[in-house]
Amino acid sequence: MAVAGDAAHFQKVRIQREDTTFDAYVVGKQDAPGVVVLQEWWGVNNQVKNHATHISQIGHGYRALVPDLYRGKVALDAAEARHLMEGLDWQGAIKDIQASVKWLKENGSPKVGVTGYCMGGALAIASGVLVPEVDAVVAFYGTPSSKFVDPSRALAPIQAHFGELDTYVGFADVTAAKSLEEKLKSCGVPHEVHIYPGCSHAFMNTSPEALKNQGAIDLAWSRFATWMARFL
Repeated sequence: MAVAGDAAHFQKVRIQREDTTFDAYVVGKQDAPGVVVLQEWWGVNNQVKNHATHISQIGHGYRALVPDLYRGKVALDAAEARHLMEGLDWQGAIKDIQASVKWLKENGSPKVGVTGYCMGGALAIASGVLVPEVDAVVAFYGTPSSKFVDPSRALAPIQAHFGELDTYVGFADVTAAKSLEEKLKSCGVPHEVHIYPGCSHAFMNTSPEALKNQGAIDLAWSRFATWMARFL
């Protein structure tokens, strides 16, 4: 198995949408169901590639694709990450996601899900509303602005994961999680919203804190696997 986070085992592809192209990184079996994996506000770093590698090896395997929404930029600190996220064209990012889903379907994946973390989690939920080609969504600790998208109009099944101690008010805290759940109840698509006791924001990432949250991480991955297997 390739070393997690090692770019060598990813295939770099160029994806066309409208009058622009962007890079994406693909790993996994070509004819497997696809999963578009969306970055945190940092950009396409080793953390999101580690998640994609893990996803590619779940169950019978998935073909994971990480689109570079920032066009090569990767933040080194939180201030820069916030600047990059605030500068992101979210409508354009949704078009990137749609093009990524279509690319996977045109290149051997019969069905395609979308997952994401933090900013990517919010975009994953938005894609479940705005991109009809999406077959399932799993979002981690992020919700889209109500000005951008209304989750009560979701088309795809959505599963979402949040940490009980998350302090990103209105975006990923318990209040945001429960608000999302209420909206999903009204749309009629299958949905699950899970809140993990003792966990803060970004609890799925490799960090010293992750060691004490390993049970929650394992449970979240198990739920992810079950959800994607059900719909993909």
